[in-house]
Amino acid sequence: MSTKLFACDFEVFGTVQGVFFRKYTQKQASSLGIRGWCMNTRDDTVKGQLEGEEKPMNEMKHWLQTKGSPSSRIDKAVFSVPKEITSYSFKDFSIRR
Repeated sequence: MSTKLFACDFEVFGTVQGVFFRKYTQKQASSLGIRGWCMNTRDDTVKGQLEGEEKPMNEMKHWLQTKGSPSSRIDKAVFSVPKEITSYSFKDFSIRR
């Protein structure tokens, strides 16, 4: 039986720009085997997409809600309802500019 894959969008609010938040997010996602991307927004948030198996996806969501980069301050993280996907649409986790 193959492992189920899920995808969800996220947006993190707080002090998340200018504090290496995207770089740490990329490092954390890669270490968990999560694929997708993240980027800064004009609203001073960081948003992106996650793709992966349920357990690492939940770990990544928890990290985005509670940890972030060392100098970041997370006020809240919002996630879309995860949807099941049949295959990855990204080959790794990237930072978009």
